[in-house]
This record gives sequence, C-alpha cells and structure tokens, in this order.
Amino acid sequence: MLIDDFIAKSFNQQLFSLDDIAFLLSHPPNSPQAFKVMAAAGKKSRDLVSSKAEVHGQLALDLAPCACDCKFCSFAKVNHVFTRETRISTEDAVNYARQHEEKGANAVYVMTTAQYPFGRFIEISQEIRKILDPQTVMVANVGDQTLDRARRIKDAGYTGVYHALRMREGTDTLIPPEKRKESIRNFQEAGLKVGTCVEPVGPEHTNEEIAQAIHFASSINPVFSGAARRIEIPGTEIAQRGMISELRMAQIVAVTILGTPRSVKGFCTHEPCTLGALAGANLLWAEAGSNPRDTKEKTEQGRGMGVEACRKIFQESEWKILEGPSFYYTDRRCA
Repeated sequence: MLIDDFIAKSFNQQLFSLDDIAFLLSHPPNSPQAFKVMAAAGKKSRDLVSSKAEVHGQLALDLAPCACDCKFCSFAKVNHVFTRETRISTEDAVNYARQHEEKGANAVYVMTTAQYPFGRFIEISQEIRKILDPQTVMVANVGDQTLDRARRIKDAGYTGVYHALRMREGTDTLIPPEKRKESIRNFQEAGLKVGTCVEPVGPEHTNEEIAQAIHFASSINPVFSGAARRIEIPGTEIAQRGMISELRMAQIVAVTILGTPRSVKGFCTHEPCTLGALAGANLLWAEAGSNPRDTKEKTEQGRGMGVEACRKIFQESEWKILEGPSFYYTDRRCA
C-alpha cells in the first residue's frame, strides 16, 4: 500500500493494524512520506474540532523524591534530583488554578506525586473547585487509584483524569503495567473521562513498540490521545539514551491521529511546539509548580510555559483557539 492508501483508510474510518501503524512510523521524519502523513493528520485533526485548539493548565501540589522510580522523571528517587519533599499551600494551589482560568485555560489539571496524601488531595481539590467557575473543567493527574478513590475524585468535582501506560512501563518504572490499566478501568467505571498519551518516547523505542502504545491508547476510548517525547534530565542514566527530535515527535503525533478512530477528537503533544501543532496536535499544556521533566522547583522559572505562550504557539500555527470549557471533556459542540 502507498501512503495515500493509508490516508484514505483513516479518512474512511477503517481501523489500522499494528503493522499499518508501524509502517507509517518507519519513514524518516524528514521524508516526503512523513510530511504527507503530517499534512493529512493536520487536516483530520482540524476537521474533528473545527480548527479550534485547546490549552489546558496544570498545577502541581507537591515535589518529592518518589519511590515509583520512573527513570524518565525528575522526581524519581533513583535520579537524585530532588532530595526533600515540599508541598504548596491551599492558598497557592487556589491561586495557580485561578491564574490558569483567568488566562483562558480550557481545563485545570491538579497533579501530585504518587505518595501525596490522598485525603489532602481531596481537601485542596474541593477548595479549588469552589473558586473556579462551575463550567470550568477540572482534571486530576494522580497515581494509580482504587475504584473507591476514583469515585471520591469524581465527587470532589473532577470531570476527568490524565493517565497513561508509559513506554516500557514496568521496565523503566517500578509500576506493573496491569496496575496502570486497572486504574484506567477504575476511573472510567467511576464516571471520569480519561485522557492519555503515548509517552515518554525516546530514540530506543522501536516502531513496533510505539505502534503498540498508539493501539493501546486508542483501545481505551480516551477523550484525547497524542504523543510526547522524553525530556533529557541531566546527570541521569536514561539521559544517556538521548532524545528524539521535535520533528520525530510531530511524526508520531500525526501517525497517532491517523491510526486512532474519529470518536477521539483530542490529540496532544508535549512539550508545546509549533511542529506538533502543525502535525495535528490540538491540545497543549501550560504548567505551574513542579514538573517531572524539570530540575527547577517551580517550572514557570524553567521549562514550563504559561497559557499565553501556548496560545501563541497555536496562533503561529494558524489554529483558532477554543474559548470556554474544554470540548473534549464536555458534551459541548465545537462549532
């Protein structure tokens, strides 16, 4: 089959096999075939959301050495980047959330490390919910949870969660893959909408591995999928493996878009970049507080971008920007 055949297959809503996805990933990122895939994915993505992209704002409640030891994370104990725990106050969390909303974020995410006290997370979440507009979407980015805790997250005012089966889960992390999958099932059973991503991708990951990750992500019927590259954390073992280019990341985003059913409207990339937006990413994240890809305690002083900077990336890529609550997490029409 030719590239045009795969593009037609996607637009005709035919399902892709793992071999189909791996084949599309196999072309060099700077090849005519890859550019054709990115162009088609960009069109498909814009069609799905009426060319209106979204920026979601994330705040972190804590910063701590984490026993899950995900090698790609600056919080991992094994990486010795952060050696003490710090937690922000309820007042600071509320202020971060309010700032994201005031700047125009379409959803507000609250992130914690895996060992953050669950009761405290719920308490602060309830305070954040009180000060936000009732229509503002809240999304949790937390560790693996039981069904009971997933229901408590829903009751605290969250519409959805972000959760992913990361690349080489259980090998580059101490988390069993089945535990991640079980949490996704728990979140969905509790009535929470799940957003996910193929991440964090490094140069050692094969086309077949990435294809399997794309296939799994689409299989859970997420509100959004997408792709993100692994960010190098200086001085860590995994940093020696290197990073993929933004162009390769854009290619993976594009293949994800073509290989995912049209029922999924959202496609993210991270970190924010115009190449990703050009290839069809219609979701970027602004970040405040700690960040698992940063060595700064406050990512707004490091790698993290604000809402305005993310919106600017979309504007440079000639996307319109959705105003109001997220289209992915609501029943709102994107017209």
